[in-house]
Amino acid sequence: MHAVEFLKDAAPAIPPVIALTGAERHFKQQAVARLRTLVIDDDESSLSRFAGRDSDLQSVTDELRTVSMWGDRRLVIVDDADDFVSKHRGQLEKYIDAPAKKSVLVLDVGTWVKTTRLAKLVAASGLEVSCGELKGGALFKWLQDTAADCYAVKLDRDAAALLVELIGEEPGMLDQELSKLGTYVGVRKRIAAEDVRSLVGGWRTETTWFMTDAVRDGHVGDALVALEQLLVAGEAPQKLLGGIGFVFRKLAAAVEVSRHKTLDQALRDVGVFPQA
Repeated sequence: MHAVEFLKDAAPAIPPVIALTGAERHFKQQAVARLRTLVIDDDESSLSRFAGRDSDLQSVTDELRTVSMWGDRRLVIVDDADDFVSKHRGQLEKYIDAPAKKSVLVLDVGTWVKTTRLAKLVAASGLEVSCGELKGGALFKWLQDTAADCYAVKLDRDAAALLVELIGEEPGMLDQELSKLGTYVGVRKRIAAEDVRSLVGGWRTETTWFMTDAVRDGHVGDALVALEQLLVAGEAPQKLLGGIGFVFRKLAAAVEVSRHKTLDQALRDVGVFPQA
């Protein structure tokens, strides 16, 4: 399952071996935090962490089989465990057949080949939590769910799309911006695209929007002046293209929708702001 599903599960099954796979550190950190609560109730004395490159299997398994003095279970995490897994793959396969009953081993790996015997054993009797990237609709849904669950605000889909255009797809950065936006909107409890433009984008975003509005209104000279300001300020052309595309993709979509509806209704359907 993906980390998003794991984090939403109210009572997930916690087997003796768990693989956290993929490259998104934000999801891995959240998954580890959840496991700490579920397995050891955040008891530091029952937690052990090993650096994958420098650790040997004997030290890890000794820790797994050590009885906790204070809690019922132990949580043992091997960070950056790709080399560790490659080096000890055979022994890990044997460990999964007879794991310590009151300990949970977490392997934090970047690459996880599902066709290996180890991966198949984890799939059968352990748990793989994918911490890979989210794209498109899945990313927008995660943003909206995070806004509601963590910051008690509603995030408009347009606002989610704009946030991704401005910040990128890195979950940690997006979560930080959501936190600031949640505080910014306060009791209004709703984050609209205008809020993202004001708080996240700064003057560069405002200038980009002025430029696209000027093109829309036929003021090409004003648009070129704004473009020059942005380029002189060091704004990346690729980022500018993203902002331009965000605006004009909607207008192109509205043209298609207007084949079957009035232009006014088509513009509203695709999310063009009424004042625009």
